[in-house]
Amino acid sequence: MTSPNVDLRSVPGYPDAPVLASVWRGGAVESVHRGSWCLVDGSGRVLDGVGAWDQPFFARSSTKALQAIPMFETGAASRFKLTDMEIALAVSSHNAEPCHVTTARGLLHRIGVGEDRLGCGPQPPGDPEARAVLISNNVAPGRIHNNCSGKHAGFLALTRHLDAEVASYLDFESASQSMIREAVSDFTGLAPEELGRAIDGCSAPTFRMPLSALGTAFARFTSPEGLSTERRRACQRIMNSVHRYPVLLAGRSRRLDTALVEVSGGRLFPKIGAEAVYVVGVHGKDRALAVKVDDGGLRGLHAVVVELLHRFGFLGGAEARALEAYRQHTLRNWDGVEIGRLEVH
Repeated sequence: MTSPNVDLRSVPGYPDAPVLASVWRGGAVESVHRGSWCLVDGSGRVLDGVGAWDQPFFARSSTKALQAIPMFETGAASRFKLTDMEIALAVSSHNAEPCHVTTARGLLHRIGVGEDRLGCGPQPPGDPEARAVLISNNVAPGRIHNNCSGKHAGFLALTRHLDAEVASYLDFESASQSMIREAVSDFTGLAPEELGRAIDGCSAPTFRMPLSALGTAFARFTSPEGLSTERRRACQRIMNSVHRYPVLLAGRSRRLDTALVEVSGGRLFPKIGAEAVYVVGVHGKDRALAVKVDDGGLRGLHAVVVELLHRFGFLGGAEARALEAYRQHTLRNWDGVEIGRLEVH
């Protein structure tokens, strides 16, 4: 148990960060959300930012699009004829709505791998309706319902294409994960040995890197003109797939990833990571925004991301207003009474 005298902002190894957003009740601040963010270009130049954007954080699921690149460069995506829906799902953190589960099962069937081989654990669907259906039918959540099952299906397609051992597809030094680490290294500009690593919630490797490196990777990914022809085509195929099927990227139940793609018409390519990591690349603009909110919660994260995208001109006024539910400028209680506001600094 933590001593009540310990200042958690000074925990060894974790940077002290400024307040990004404050929550007001009446005329007084009730809560604050601390964190860091940076706006970068594909060269790695930080154009603006606050907090510890140069310090490493675990990127968690925010790197999924980068992790999908070897599927294309090895020919796995072509061999197994991945559809746009399957590609969007492969880079998703999904709600396990019917479209997500059906798409994941279709890909697994085509590559000849059973659901039991998914290395992600069983997880209740993030979508309330999908969760209720399982409960009403007395069906336990499965691995296919895990929010990362699409990514794992993609990993398994790559593994099968490489004729590697399926049972070890998540091992740090497996053939597929070695290729994935090299791709993440190339996009971030960090040497493979500079990428800190640990095990993610879905049992896959996750990488630790500065926010500036994560932003650099997404600026390069969403403005891939300077990349090799094969890699550029992979980036464009992934972006086009998400543009066509934004619901496959996350879902309908209060998911900012899907909302940002829809409201921007595919101009923005966003990806959330657990513990309030977020990155958004701007298609063709050589810009990306990377954010980390220290408390790991969505309230501060959503508001900060939408406000900063609007502030930098990546969301127009009408687009930002369409996302008002995520900005929470006005806070109301259960009876609809206005009781305060959320203010991004």
